[in-house]
Amino acid sequence: MKIRRITATPVNLPLEAPYVWVFGELPGFSVTIVEVETEDGLVGLGEAPSPQAAAIIRDRLAPALIGRDAFDIAGAEHVCLPFWRGVQSINDQAGITAFGAIEMALWDLRGKAWNLPLYQVLGGAVRRDIPFTDYFSLRGDGPGVRGERTPEAVADYCVALHETHGTTFFEGKFSTADPMISLRMLELIRERLGEKVMLRIDSNQAYSLATARRLVRPLEALGVRNWEDPVATADEMVELRRHCSIPFSTHDVNIARAMVRKVPDAICGNPAVLGGIGRLVRFVGACEHAGLDFWCYSGDSGVGSAAYLHLSAALGWIREPNQSLFRMQTTDVIEEGPFSPRNNTVRVPEGPGLGVTLSRERLARCHRDFVENGPMNKYHDPAAPGIYRRLPLA
Repeated sequence: MKIRRITATPVNLPLEAPYVWVFGELPGFSVTIVEVETEDGLVGLGEAPSPQAAAIIRDRLAPALIGRDAFDIAGAEHVCLPFWRGVQSINDQAGITAFGAIEMALWDLRGKAWNLPLYQVLGGAVRRDIPFTDYFSLRGDGPGVRGERTPEAVADYCVALHETHGTTFFEGKFSTADPMISLRMLELIRERLGEKVMLRIDSNQAYSLATARRLVRPLEALGVRNWEDPVATADEMVELRRHCSIPFSTHDVNIARAMVRKVPDAICGNPAVLGGIGRLVRFVGACEHAGLDFWCYSGDSGVGSAAYLHLSAALGWIREPNQSLFRMQTTDVIEEGPFSPRNNTVRVPEGPGLGVTLSRERLARCHRDFVENGPMNKYHDPAAPGIYRRLPLA
């Protein structure tokens, strides 16, 4: 089964309202949807979490792969990334991510050719209902949506998720310039929903070590399950560990350093960023050996999210909930999306491969948004339209 064509389409995935974090307000995400078509007419789907991947795939990777066996994933990687450690040493993360999206599509093709869900291709399922957190944050107003501009409004939003969808797993941005605002959000959510709800937070490296130390005691008292990137560097995280019992997570995939320094406790990642599904399977195995938890982050279309679902179904070590912005997405590129967790879970798709169907109309609309408005992965200052800057840190 030979590869006939590879298409990479950058798209925008707008949120219903921009959420507030350390960089300003984020209105949505821009990703690249990849289609690998074979001479037999099968089409595999993949996704890269950046729009830059589209040009790399079009100009460098696709020409090297046309005519090759679609089942030869190892051969495809060798052609595109011939010396893995060398690629990493020159920090070619964009090239790794672009290939990772193609590799995801090749796995989707395997499942479709063999008429098996991806989790079966990976060895079977240890679970079929996959846990996710629902996200919360201060939010600005969106088209037809009134955002949550106060801690009280955020707590109301979380209560509504609980009452409507059965949500008890929450993760939220804890990165306001004044950390007391974020702390008040957590206090209100805990007060209104009780001790049984899970609260994870993500600070995006917003705080100095001194500020993070001051936050430790109230966060521990609130029973925070996990604190992602509380400080800016690994050295600061090591120091903060001396004062804090809350588990830490990070997007830094340096397992060896984590084993030596005993932080973080978990790594939050993405298949494409790690080089594809095959490499993520091996990475999760290494995390299990090291005693580090792993879960997937948010901001993807239904294509990338379907990959999370199948990997979480097949890999027992992905024990903690993945992140999710499903509730906040206004559209998706798949017919079945956006996914909607119920009682904290989404059922893994049972169709062949990733088990999702690309919507040509939605793909075209999201691509048109990208072409007309540019990428959404910018962090803007709402007080100065068109001006993008990092907000001051505490």
